[in-house]
Amino acid sequence: MEAAVAYLLLLPLATRLFRRRWRKVMSIRSKQEDLFMPLIAARRERSLLTADGGDGTLAYCYVDTLLAHRLPKEEEDGGERALSEAEMVSLCTEFLTASVDTTVTALQWIMANLVRQPEIQARLRDEIDAAITNDHQDAVAEEDLSSMRYLKAVVLEGLRRHPPAHFLLSHAAPTEASLDGLRVPAATSLNFSVADVSLDEEVWSRPEEFRPERFLDGGEGAGVDLTGNREIRMMPFGAGRRICPGLGLAMLHLEFFVANLVRRFEWSAAEDGRGVDLAERPEFTVTMEQPLRARVAPRRPRLVRPV
Repeated sequence: MEAAVAYLLLLPLATRLFRRRWRKVMSIRSKQEDLFMPLIAARRERSLLTADGGDGTLAYCYVDTLLAHRLPKEEEDGGERALSEAEMVSLCTEFLTASVDTTVTALQWIMANLVRQPEIQARLRDEIDAAITNDHQDAVAEEDLSSMRYLKAVVLEGLRRHPPAHFLLSHAAPTEASLDGLRVPAATSLNFSVADVSLDEEVWSRPEEFRPERFLDGGEGAGVDLTGNREIRMMPFGAGRRICPGLGLAMLHLEFFVANLVRRFEWSAAEDGRGVDLAERPEFTVTMEQPLRARVAPRRPRLVRPV
């Protein structure tokens, strides 16, 4: 309660000291509302029409869960209330930022390494071509991914070498504890360097290198447990009870997009001679300091195999 009071007292001062930043924040918030509020309103109206005798074919989506959600009222008489439009805008923004920005960041890192190491890209392309039995199939389908072991190794190596978030949300031990012989006082905030865990030389051989083979049979990463239930060798999604709930969806998206980008196009270094710079830039996620520049050429269709 004291912290909340202090925040309310300091907020007017902060808005005066950081006027430009505050105006920028409010401008971003206004754009979010302009974007999401009409969509939320349209979804609410369509859901009501379906409930009043529609054909029942309306697919259930994330906004529907927000419209149906109820929170306890703060008043003494209890009861429940619906989410406000402002709350739904915040949740939609959070949902898209967490599920899109991190995936796009990881995808760019993976493709950057495939440009730098064309031999890995060639091996991956051979696996994809072998898994697609229909020569005229334009895109890799979701059901094709399960047989592509090297593809999964490429994605895992990308997440190991370039986790989108280098730090997790901090946590505090409720009581005094000991961590690897170090005393941790109660209520002390702790965090983990996800990137450093993935670069531990006691776990990974030549950890600075991008080598997907380490996740194949016989490699030190074979059978790695991303959830951290058995062990923690890498934790790009966190670990334990508060692990990222989008782990499965993120892995599916990364495998799907990498497979299709490699199947449809040949990726090589840009002709400006600068190559691929793997320097990092910490933002909401740890992005490339210099965004990936590559020469992307459509692949020629393969010849039809003889029957």
